Amino acid sequence: MSEMATHPLIKKLKLYVDLEDSEMEPLARMLARQRTYPRGREIVIQGRPYRSLFVLNEGLALRYKILSGGKRQIFNLIVPGDLIGLPACLFESATASISSLTDATVSLIEFSDLFSLFRHSSRLAAALFWTSAREAGIYAERLAAIGRKSAYERLAHLILELLTRLHAVGLAGASSFEMPLTQEMLADALGLSLQHINRMVRNLREEGLANIEGHIVTIHDLESLTRIAGFEDTYLTPKKIPGL
Repeated sequence: MSEMATHPLIKKLKLYVDLEDSEMEPLARMLARQRTYPRGREIVIQGRPYRSLFVLNEGLALRYKILSGGKRQIFNLIVPGDLIGLPACLFESATASISSLTDATVSLIEFSDLFSLFRHSSRLAAALFWTSAREAGIYAERLAAIGRKSAYERLAHLILELLTRLHAVGLAGASSFEMPLTQEMLADALGLSLQHINRMVRNLREEGLANIEGHIVTIHDLESLTRIAGFEDTYLTPKKIPGL
């Protein structure tokens, strides 16, 4: 159990609920069943059924949807400790695809095992529910950005969101991180053209706010970038569940 206590999902859940070892043991047993995917491999395929919930242990992954015309909309980046497969596991087939952005290791949790866990540990179920609610917050922020923010504000907000999320799992410094997203992927995430993204990246650099060089993002003026993006990290900040 001592090794599993450092698992990114268990560490995340303990930010919401002070779980006892006896409560974590059933989940730890489920997380021990792992599978490795090379970079660019589909974990969940849009339109196909699947019978497991996944947890990302190592690496990064992307959740996206391919539209009828072949265009791609990227929903979010999946980081270690995130659940993969919600809420699509409630439907007959996957409503979106998930692919590994880097080499990745995931745990497979059968739905039947998950439901059994819910029956026997209400506090653990509440913690899992609470962490999935944060993903809903990410979707809401992305929807608001695409619907009402300028291209410049969208890119600034995404950079700050990624910095916050990656820093929380030890994959970013105070003002820099590795972002294995191409500019084409950024365009697909923000609903912009590749040419528009190129221009916004150049503007960030010329104004001394941030620099994207290769896969490395360096923020030079965090305060100004935060103000431009209208970024508030409350939807990403974990807190204890009241009453538990």
